Amino acid sequence: MAPFPFDVVGFDLDGTLLDTALDLGHALNHALGLIGRPAIPLSDVQSLIGGGTAQMLRNGLARTGGIDEDALPDLTDKLVDFYADNIARHTALYPGGEAMLAALEARGVKIAIATNKREGLARRLFDELGLSPRLATVIGGDTLGLDRAKPKPDMLIEMVRRTGATRAAFVGDTTYDIGAARAAGLPVVAVSFGFCDKPPHDLGADAVIDHFDELIPTLERLG
Repeated sequence: MAPFPFDVVGFDLDGTLLDTALDLGHALNHALGLIGRPAIPLSDVQSLIGGGTAQMLRNGLARTGGIDEDALPDLTDKLVDFYADNIARHTALYPGGEAMLAALEARGVKIAIATNKREGLARRLFDELGLSPRLATVIGGDTLGLDRAKPKPDMLIEMVRRTGATRAAFVGDTTYDIGAARAAGLPVVAVSFGFCDKPPHDLGADAVIDHFDELIPTLERLG
């Protein structure tokens, strides 16, 4: 087997490595229901995801009648509490994810996570799915402080520092991910099956894949 060009591959979580849309959608609708707002169809929720839990709630409030800034902190906490209690009812790796992770591990590649989801929630989710032992590090949106979350490069720079990477790449699905990777100077792959906030080929990534079967050959070309 030829040497793999990257010793660390980092992943965004929501909409990239894991399909979390249904569990996030139920949590969002729970929060909206607490203040008498209408539920958002679950098929529409993924367009509201990106930037972390508070941003998803902001998007949901804007869509259903407007944002009450005074009520936002308490409502965010209630959303997070519900989500934490129901975090892995429907969430799973995207198709091909298990084989892709195994193939990276077989090549000696470390797997890292950089997500705008709160670190505690991310770790709880990976624990429940049995994925935590496979991860070299998990960096959440609050790990370094909310003012340093993606699209700023800080989380990806910290990912490289923690893992001791000599060459890292990143995989994501939104402008937050691609912007952070660009600012950190890392090659970046976009997944077309995620919660893309622009058409996948307009995100500005070095490559776009439609299935995780394509990730390793794509990274080999980029390397």
